Amino acid sequence: MRHAAYVFDAYGTLFDVHAAVRRLAERVGPDAQRLSDIWRAKQLEYSWVRTLMGAYQDFWALTEQSLDFAMAAVRLDDPALRADLLAAYWTLDCYPEVPHVLRTLKASGARLAILSNGSPDMLAAAVRSAALENVIDAVFSVDPVRRFKTDPAVYDLVTTGWRLYPDAVSFQSSNRWDIAGAGKFGFRTVWINRNAQPDEYPDLPPHLILPSLEGLLTA
Repeated sequence: MRHAAYVFDAYGTLFDVHAAVRRLAERVGPDAQRLSDIWRAKQLEYSWVRTLMGAYQDFWALTEQSLDFAMAAVRLDDPALRADLLAAYWTLDCYPEVPHVLRTLKASGARLAILSNGSPDMLAAAVRSAALENVIDAVFSVDPVRRFKTDPAVYDLVTTGWRLYPDAVSFQSSNRWDIAGAGKFGFRTVWINRNAQPDEYPDLPPHLILPSLEGLLTA
């Protein structure tokens, strides 16, 4: 066991945020990828803006609002499709390596957790859909602190909840801004750079960069 605790971001790290639109791509039409990209971008933008304003709404509300914006941006007016896209977001596909990697880390004796912007109900549904209930030891949602990442209070949910020093936690996220925030807090950070994106925040570098979670087993 290399670390006492492995903590994972949920959306984009364990669960594929584009899976919902991909399942319904034929109904969405030629703007499917653009719709998905806008949906995700606005979902994150709304979380940052609301944290700055102190005007919290839970992540499901932001997911609905950002889909409404994305559909308007691609001029798609289809209430039935909207409902089906939102329903699909509750059961997003996990990335292929996720079950094996998490079970291997669990077998090593490490504690595993999710730390996510997602609402408790959203996260419970995603974990259940991916059959990870017996692997994940805890799911930390931002809901109790009513702020989103990268607010330090979010990362403190783990250290306070598990009574750990930050440097005992290996934190994995596909979001570079999340890695910057977690590193500033004191976590050991692993950026899962699935899409070979250029680096950002050079003053807050990750401890490790991997193309997928698979590399955690040999790092």
